[in-house]
Amino acid sequence: MKVDAGSVKKLREQTGAGVLDCKKALEKSNGVFEAAAGLLQEKGFAKAAKKDSRGTPEGKIGSYIHTTGKLGVMVEVKCETDFVANNDVFTNLVKDCCMQIAATNPLAINRDDIAADIVENQRVSFQEEFKDKPSDVREKIIEGKLENFYKEKCLLEQPFVKNSDLTINDLLKSAIAKLGENIRINRFVRFQVGG
Repeated sequence: MKVDAGSVKKLREQTGAGVLDCKKALEKSNGVFEAAAGLLQEKGFAKAAKKDSRGTPEGKIGSYIHTTGKLGVMVEVKCETDFVANNDVFTNLVKDCCMQIAATNPLAINRDDIAADIVENQRVSFQEEFKDKPSDVREKIIEGKLENFYKEKCLLEQPFVKNSDLTINDLLKSAIAKLGENIRINRFVRFQVGG
């Protein structure tokens, strides 16, 4: 199928992928724009997984102070080079991370960072809540509840506040695919008066 330059340009602007990749994705999807974007997203996520082991000595610290002055966030996002650290895509990612943390108050970046005693307390609470259920059913319910707990409290698993179809991990992988470097959220802190 012949693909027009306007479609390639539009897809490139939306995804950040190269011209040739956009053209191939549109050809492969028979010109269906959403399908082509999906193909590029999958390809980008595959590229991001390959870059995961590379070091991240550069980066930026972003901050956000709410207009009331009662809520503040600082986040450190790391990348491989100072060139990427000063790129608009990277800068916007850092800002989006600050906003996400301010809005959702995560406990940790990922599951491994949540203290075992917090997870165990959640498990015990769920066991007490569903103690009247048969044991096999209760365990499935508890596992489902724990999954929801992780999605709520782990930054990378949270739905992005600007687009709930994406998680923060999806946002991160998209930036990795666009910039061609490993990027990771290293740490964050959230302050709230009276909190």
